[in-house]
Amino acid sequence: MPSILFVCTGNIFRSMTAEYALKAMLDPHSSIRVSSAGTVAAPQAIHPDVHTYLVQRGIDPSHHRQRKVFAELLQATDLVIAMSTDHQAVLFDTFHYRAPLFNEVCHGRSEPLFDVWEAVPTWETDLDAARHHALQVMEHICESIPDLLQNLGTYLTVERVEQCISRKL
Repeated sequence: MPSILFVCTGNIFRSMTAEYALKAMLDPHSSIRVSSAGTVAAPQAIHPDVHTYLVQRGIDPSHHRQRKVFAELLQATDLVIAMSTDHQAVLFDTFHYRAPLFNEVCHGRSEPLFDVWEAVPTWETDLDAARHHALQVMEHICESIPDLLQNLGTYLTVERVEQCISRKL
């Protein structure tokens, strides 16, 4: 059974959105195992805006539990996808694991998906700008999932991908 792991920092925004968006696109009987983890994953709740966005897309993240990436998880995963270059660096520096970026897998571009604090320096005081950025990132992730599915053959064996891709494409 092929497996995909998305990695971000806290496992409550980017990697979680990618995990649930991909699960929503897969056939319910798909044999692809999809999960997410964070490089830090300090205990914190999913932001209400993230939760609301996912629910509005028909995705229920209420069962999500944060977790921190660890060596055995990486070893047990066929494809690890980093959401940003920071995550690539942590995966390599800590575990000697090279992971492609989300945008690289989806669109062939080595572009990171920045967290709110990276893209909006005034995120603590400019809540509208922070919210706007977060919504743009989640929308980009969700809209990119069909491209990710189409490009999986580059990263996983074609036979395994053909067996698992959703009929929704």
